[in-house]
Amino acid sequence: MASNTQDIDCLPLQEQIVHNNKAARAIELVILSLLVSLLVYRVTYFDDQDQYLPWLLALLCESWFTFIWILSVCIKWNQCSIKTYPEHLLKRISDSEFPAVDIFVTTADSVREPSIITMNTVLSLLAVDYPSNNLALYLSDDGCSRVTFYSLVETTKFAKLWVPFCKKYNVQVRAPFRYFNAKSMPIEDDSLEFQQEWKKIKNEYGDLCKRIDLAAQRPFSCDHDSDFAIFNGVDHRDHPTIIKVIYENEKGTLRDLPHVIYISREKRPKHEHHYKAGAMNVLTRVSGVMTNAPLMLNVDCDMYANNPQVILHALCMVFGFKNEENYAFFQFPQAFYDGLKDDPFGSQLANLSFIINGMSSSQGIVYVGSNCFHRRKVIYGSSPNDTIKSAGNISNKDLHKIFGKSVELRESAAQILSESNPKIERQKSPSKFIEAAVHVASCRYEYGTSWGKQVGFLYGSSTEDILTGLDIHGRGWRSAITLPDPVAFLGCAATTFPSSLIQQKRWVAGPLEILFTDKNPLLLTIKANLWFRQALAYIYFCLCGVGSVPELCYASLPVYCIITGSHFLPKINEHAFLIFMGIFVITNLYGFWECRRVGVSVRMWWNLQRIGRVNTMTAWLFGFLSVMLKLMGLSNTVFEVTQKENRSNDDGNDKDNDNVGMFTYDKSLIIVPGVVILLLNMVALIKGMLKMYYSETWMGVLGLELGEMFCSVWVLLCFWEILKGLFGNGKHGIPSSTILKSGALALLFVQVCRRSSQLF
Repeated sequence: MASNTQDIDCLPLQEQIVHNNKAARAIELVILSLLVSLLVYRVTYFDDQDQYLPWLLALLCESWFTFIWILSVCIKWNQCSIKTYPEHLLKRISDSEFPAVDIFVTTADSVREPSIITMNTVLSLLAVDYPSNNLALYLSDDGCSRVTFYSLVETTKFAKLWVPFCKKYNVQVRAPFRYFNAKSMPIEDDSLEFQQEWKKIKNEYGDLCKRIDLAAQRPFSCDHDSDFAIFNGVDHRDHPTIIKVIYENEKGTLRDLPHVIYISREKRPKHEHHYKAGAMNVLTRVSGVMTNAPLMLNVDCDMYANNPQVILHALCMVFGFKNEENYAFFQFPQAFYDGLKDDPFGSQLANLSFIINGMSSSQGIVYVGSNCFHRRKVIYGSSPNDTIKSAGNISNKDLHKIFGKSVELRESAAQILSESNPKIERQKSPSKFIEAAVHVASCRYEYGTSWGKQVGFLYGSSTEDILTGLDIHGRGWRSAITLPDPVAFLGCAATTFPSSLIQQKRWVAGPLEILFTDKNPLLLTIKANLWFRQALAYIYFCLCGVGSVPELCYASLPVYCIITGSHFLPKINEHAFLIFMGIFVITNLYGFWECRRVGVSVRMWWNLQRIGRVNTMTAWLFGFLSVMLKLMGLSNTVFEVTQKENRSNDDGNDKDNDNVGMFTYDKSLIIVPGVVILLLNMVALIKGMLKMYYSETWMGVLGLELGEMFCSVWVLLCFWEILKGLFGNGKHGIPSSTILKSGALALLFVQVCRRSSQLF
């Protein structure tokens, strides 16, 4: 994109930092050797067991744990990260050489995703440090909400005040709900002009919030002659395409606002709309017709731009690599402004740093669905080894087959695909292309094309991001991730236990679906250009849901053994017991050390330990079952939108609210397996203690299932919050119907254990 980026005398735009990982490797290999020793012990003493069932189940579960550990060791073996230098970028590349960027913001439900959150994301993106004549912001409203459209219109009016204010005074936090929080006030040293403008802008923002809240609470009528008339009688599941150019930078000036465009794609009950992947493909086609920027940034509606230089950081990666054309997308990590203290629900992803750094040393990080810059030509199906040099080499017949009937879209696609470094003239009047944009946004447009199959964001998984990124890596592309200071984007973390479970379920169900498609990582390694180590990383994520079965089985084994008088662990006075204790102690200490290395508190580490077990045996299990039912044709995967909450305090802790971070429950069945496991281990522990009480000698005590009892104690500690929920009241108590269902299943399990002990 720029001719002067190869000047060796210039300072680097990005730097790859390799981390010393020798100590971690040594510990991981020690744990691996203990796991292998455990499997050898299982096989060696298999014939000596009185009951084969618990020993066999333990062997299968431990084989799975060893396999997953091997995958994680391979992923984390090498560690590196990327540091970007936007201050060097401005010295090497002039504003006129900056590529155009189309920004996509997606929302699907104005109730679960409050409009004021979405509008703050929009405002932060409109105010980034980048030439506004090179930006266009598209808001995709899959809920077809007049409230969302009204909010965008009003927000754009406010942006005419907010954006100049931010750039004039170099405001760093450009989402107003974070900038104008309860603690923010102009300091006395600020100029009188700034104080006056600050108060004016704050009042204007307050008025904007009131108007949006009022619109959400009270349905408002739309005049037939107004822009809102098209929303009269609209059903969000059955409506035509709505595309409105809210603001147009007609003069193409740097100080004006970027283009602001509202899109609600056509939906009909008899046509599959493919959830977010479908919305992203419509955004890609519409923007290709209207502005056709070579770079596309997609952001979830709750992920505001926290670093005003975010695009400059991305360009450091776009221009900074030696073989820049080998890099397809540039990811920024997800971070959260409202994360609860010590992360009780495990939704802040604090323990993924070493997985991310490990993938960075391979083919690159996975695409995580938000905060990502894509090269448009890659989304259009281009590969690193493509040799197309001119639009004349691309036949119109091929373009028609791949991209559809739109002449405008075919022309823009040819322009993007035919140049390795396209110098594209920015469309200064997107409103002139509304008719063409409506055409490509229709629900029938994709029929007979390659959209969702070979080009665009791929269909076939509820996590379209993982699938699309996998396909891109399979074509031989690489990706990059960086963590600037301050972080590039901040979003909403799940702040309630039920919403966290829904999110966790979706995160594991989508990747698991990928294993049963033609994009299976192993197939792409054999038939395409996916690196083997990269394939292992994708398999690691795809198999998370499967891991719920051995986790659940292993948590049930102590119960089975204590009830039937058998055992799956060696006696406490046997030497083999040291293998189990070594694995338990070293693994937990290693996890604690890893968390401390990334600044995680002791309490957060413990919360992550506990919630990891709870999520695995509840949300992950339901995610696994939903995929199995889908494969058998008994059910369809449903995309569930996570509830977003508007919390804007500085630290995100809500210290004045004692209920924040406490576990709440609803009548969803997703918590039932966790309650069953808890009840079973409580019963087993009580029975084990009674055996100890009635034992006459210490030797008799040592002959009991002490190892199994310790496992039950560990399960109780991990499920402590669920235990408190059994005795809680109101929303902090588990519903009685859930307890009854769980109790019935637990009783059934006990009866099955007693009868199976007679057979095995």
